[in-house]
Amino acid sequence: MCHPSWARARAAAQRLSDLARLRRVRDRIDRAYAQPLNVETLARGVNMSAGHLSRQFRLAYGESPYAYLMTRRVERATALLRRGDLSVTEVCLTVGCSSLGTFSTRFTQLVGMPPSAYRRRVTAAAAGMPPCVAKQVTRPVRKQEAPVTEPHLV
Repeated sequence: MCHPSWARARAAAQRLSDLARLRRVRDRIDRAYAQPLNVETLARGVNMSAGHLSRQFRLAYGESPYAYLMTRRVERATALLRRGDLSVTEVCLTVGCSSLGTFSTRFTQLVGMPPSAYRRRVTAAAAGMPPCVAKQVTRPVRKQEAPVTEPHLV
C-alpha cells in the first residue's frame, strides 16, 4: 500500500508536467499563429487528448486554446492594418484565418469595431505617433470582450 504523501507527490509532479506541456502549446500558438492550427493538432503535439488540453488550458490561462489563438491572430492583424498596405482580406489570410466572416466577427468582439473601420480610424489617430506607442494603444484587451456599442439611429 502506498503512503498518502506519495500520491500527493505524484499528483504534484503530474500537475507540473501538465503545466510544462501547456506552456509548450501556448508557445507554439505564439510562434505559429498563422499556420492552420486546431485543438486536436495542438493536443497531439503534447500527448494529451483534445478535451484534457482544452480543460487544462482554460484552467491555467483563463481562456480556451482557440480563443488564445484568435487573440494572437487579431493582435497581429491590428499591426498589419496599422501599416495600411494590405486589404482586410489579405490581412485575414496572412494571420492564418480561412474565413473572413469568422475573422471579422472575432476582431469586432475583441477590438470593438470591424477591421475596415479600425484601419480607417487608426490611420488617422496614429499619424505621427511612434509605432511602439501605437501598438500599446491599439492592442486588443484579453479575457474581456470589447464593450458593445449601440447603433445610433437618426
